[in-house]
Amino acid sequence: MSTDKVMSVVALVVDDSMLIRHTVCRFLEERGYTVESATNGKEALEVLKRVTPDVIITDMQMPNMSGSELITELKQQPHTANIPIVIVAGRQSGFEEKEKRANFAIFKDIDIVEQLAKALESVLGQNAAKQHASGK
Repeated sequence: MSTDKVMSVVALVVDDSMLIRHTVCRFLEERGYTVESATNGKEALEVLKRVTPDVIITDMQMPNMSGSELITELKQQPHTANIPIVIVAGRQSGFEEKEKRANFAIFKDIDIVEQLAKALESVLGQNAAKQHASGK
């Protein structure tokens, strides 16, 4: 019964680093999320033409369209303006300080899996907490 609810949660992961993208996607898939991915903001906008995710997890520094540019586009569109956004950034980048439009920031250079669990619980509430627990 709760599995159906879990399967309906869709996440979009946007990162030009194959390692980070794979790590985040695997974490989400293990917890029952349906996952879409893109390597930059332009690809993410193409994905958003066919999917409306429940959460977007994005890198900030990417070629073609940065995370900041992607967030600007998302906030301008009524159908994507309220999707929770989790940014993934290097701790030295300072993006988590500058980017106030995101709901949560996590760092690539410390335990990304633990931070991601906290971020999802923060932006998606109890459903994310239940998925995190069932993923262990």
